[in-house]
Amino acid sequence: MYVGAPRRQPARETAARTYARALPVVPVRARGLTVEGADGRRYLDCLSGAGTLALGHNHPVVLEAIREVLDSGAPLQVPDLATPVREAFVGELLRTLPPVFAGHARVRFCGPGETDAVDTAVALVRAATGRTGIVPCGADRPACGRGESARLAAFGADATPAGMLLAPVSDEGLLPLSDDRMRRMRKLTAARSVALIADERSTGVGRTGAYWAVDHAGVVPEVMVLSRAIGGSLPLSVVVHHEDLDPGDLGAPAGAFCGNQLAMAAGTATLAHVRENRLAEHAATLGAGLLGRLRELTGVHPCVGEVRGRGLMIGIEFVHAEEDPSDDGAGRPCRRPAPGLAAAVQRECLRRGLIVGVGGRPANVVRLLPPLTITEEQAAAVLDRLADAVRSVARGHSGQAPPCPHPR
Repeated sequence: MYVGAPRRQPARETAARTYARALPVVPVRARGLTVEGADGRRYLDCLSGAGTLALGHNHPVVLEAIREVLDSGAPLQVPDLATPVREAFVGELLRTLPPVFAGHARVRFCGPGETDAVDTAVALVRAATGRTGIVPCGADRPACGRGESARLAAFGADATPAGMLLAPVSDEGLLPLSDDRMRRMRKLTAARSVALIADERSTGVGRTGAYWAVDHAGVVPEVMVLSRAIGGSLPLSVVVHHEDLDPGDLGAPAGAFCGNQLAMAAGTATLAHVRENRLAEHAATLGAGLLGRLRELTGVHPCVGEVRGRGLMIGIEFVHAEEDPSDDGAGRPCRRPAPGLAAAVQRECLRRGLIVGVGGRPANVVRLLPPLTITEEQAAAVLDRLADAVRSVARGHSGQAPPCPHPR
């Protein structure tokens, strides 16, 4: 019955099914890095629920935490009211933050969606400053990019924004922001009394090799936006901010689903397990090894552009071998993105029992987001399957490259 689910899905659901179109797998069982499909095939899952599964699928400590709440008879949904589960989550969350931030932090629960947390953070700094502007800051493209000058123009004397939303690693193309640039942004925002909002939705809980990505640069923001892994596989989003920004009331309730006790219990178990078992350090060490091995592909296959990332948040860029006659404005050749090649590599990985994501704008970056519990042996298996998929696609690649979609 379930084997035919991918064929029935288009007739019942919206066409906006990005993962389902690229990954026609019907998962029925999963544990750690391994997913079993309805057809009996097993896959190594390096998508990890789009990065929500820091400990992989169905980790014992997460399952035990959920069972404990279910067996206790406690209410499962309690908006804003104090509960033992909520108190444990807040306590563990504050324990993971830099002491200089945690000592003056306030935790605000919002709706479970990622955008709920961003909207709450933006409303918070606008209410606190009386200003409205928000400046996004992320890593520039390594090719055909413009630089940061246009974004910083918003810091003119007549246009001081309420906050800067800083992404330590871009979620789409997995482009890391350098530690030096993070520190420059911190210095700039502090000088102008602009709240720095660290977007740690996809980078937090050890993913980049530090518990929080801002820890790499020693940056302390006024606001942190947290989601994905903090719910231990269940939907949960929170905003942590400096006490000076606390408005008391943003003018509306925090939302009906801001108090999911199962998500808080699963989140507490995940946060504690990552901290106690030093999984951020494990991600840093294993991720550095993976990056080094994957970068060897750039010297073998011209279609492999930049291999980048941090910790266990890795992106492999695919480009057309031909160089654009122009450059990127800094004297470097412009390599045209090849989303078709990235999609082909994803398909070949799936044929070899490996689940990977694809992202970027355009979608020319194969994304690896394995659980932080991945072992060296499992990482070697992932590398073997991925390298074989790249070799297969590179052998069959030919034809003219399309025009560069990122003109200067």
